[in-house]
Amino acid sequence: MATDETAGTVPAAAAGPKGRSVRFWVLAIGAVTFLAGLLFGYDQGVISGALKLVKQDLDIGTFASEIITSWVTLGALAGALVAGVLADRIGRRKVLVAAGVLFILGAVVEAVADSAAVLTVGRVITGIGVGFASTIAPLYAAEMAPQKWRGRMVSSYQLAITFGIFVAYLVDDALTESGAWRTMFLLAVVPGALLMIGVFLVPESARWLAKMGRKTEARDALAHVTPPDKVDAELAAVEAQIATEAEGGEASWREVFSPRMRKALVVGVGLSIFQQITGINAIIYYANEIFDRAGLTSTNQQTTATLYCVGLVNVLATFIAVAYVDRFGRRPLLFAGLVGMFVSLTAVGIGFATTGTTDTGAGASLAGIVTMVALVVFIASFAFSLGPVVWTIISEIFPSRVRGRAVSLATAVNWGAAFLVTQFFLTVVNEIGEAATFFVLALMCVFAYIFVWRYVPETRGRSLEEIQEQWARDEPASEWEDTAPVFHAHD
Repeated sequence: MATDETAGTVPAAAAGPKGRSVRFWVLAIGAVTFLAGLLFGYDQGVISGALKLVKQDLDIGTFASEIITSWVTLGALAGALVAGVLADRIGRRKVLVAAGVLFILGAVVEAVADSAAVLTVGRVITGIGVGFASTIAPLYAAEMAPQKWRGRMVSSYQLAITFGIFVAYLVDDALTESGAWRTMFLLAVVPGALLMIGVFLVPESARWLAKMGRKTEARDALAHVTPPDKVDAELAAVEAQIATEAEGGEASWREVFSPRMRKALVVGVGLSIFQQITGINAIIYYANEIFDRAGLTSTNQQTTATLYCVGLVNVLATFIAVAYVDRFGRRPLLFAGLVGMFVSLTAVGIGFATTGTTDTGAGASLAGIVTMVALVVFIASFAFSLGPVVWTIISEIFPSRVRGRAVSLATAVNWGAAFLVTQFFLTVVNEIGEAATFFVLALMCVFAYIFVWRYVPETRGRSLEEIQEQWARDEPASEWEDTAPVFHAHD
């Protein structure tokens, strides 16, 4: 946005609509985005503890377990493809409301399921809601956030995902002994309802309103998150960019794939794929299975290890991205995280290659301890890099004219990759072994590092409109100059 980068944080006293401060509305929008991420994360995490109980109660095998786990990603893929078009036609808020409705409906179906087929239907419905939320929540946050807070706000969406996963692990830990897997699923109704309520309290995206020609409403929406003396200049910059993009009539999917969009699309799709094929969802969904193979055979041991080694570390490490993504930039966090992920996945592979060689006397092999330590490093490294930064960049790099469709496509690709990883992870492990599987994931981190170095630009400190101007200069993404100031802790 066109706010002053040297002005520090938005003044708490700056008056917004309804007598509320600008900071109040920024936080309110952040809270809605957080709830969307919380639901996403809860759905990701809850299956880890519920899966073994479902297998016992419904008497299903490995293949059915993979379907129940992975088909939520097929629903998310479909939801992501639809969400962008819907968001461009009816607005961001209505799609977020629909996400809440789908979460609630899916949770109820999962809770009453009496067969693997019904449970899978519930997972697909929930997945469509996940697709809506994962597409629109970061997009909405990026469009409404003040420029110097944009990275932090979109990163807070990933923080919410990690918090949702942690909450799911807490629920799993509390209910595993009683076998109440239906309650694990049903509890998603609560944040789903809160999301629907929260959406009605915040404004529609100002950029979407301006694109639809609703200037008065767009100005009012901007006034929620922009100091009064900057609203008109901000609106003028947005309208100028929209006017430039308006040539050629209504945007279409063909335009998303046009040559002028190619560089941004390669970045968005490439990051979406690498976020998944480096193994995060396999570890989130099958954490208990991984710890089982590492020597922690008790269900309670597995659930506790998953809770702290994956859930808690995931939350804490994401704070690094929230704190530093607008200070150090997107690329440095990606590089640092990918190095940590490569080292840790290699260590897990080595640990499994030597599994069972030494027993600690406490029921876990040396490989089990190595696995837990290495997975902590992996989760931490992912949580401050590929996790939040990918969503941030995807929400920034596309022009307003096609942003909904382009973000939708990138998110759908993300879920497509997630489906492939989740559907076939255990099968691949059974075929080539744990060690080889994790070595392959480590190799993917190397490819991701090269991709980021060559193709991913630094977007820190630029408004969404300035990012489009930079693309138009046709410079290699790796040579984009980062001229933004490094913010200090008090900013």
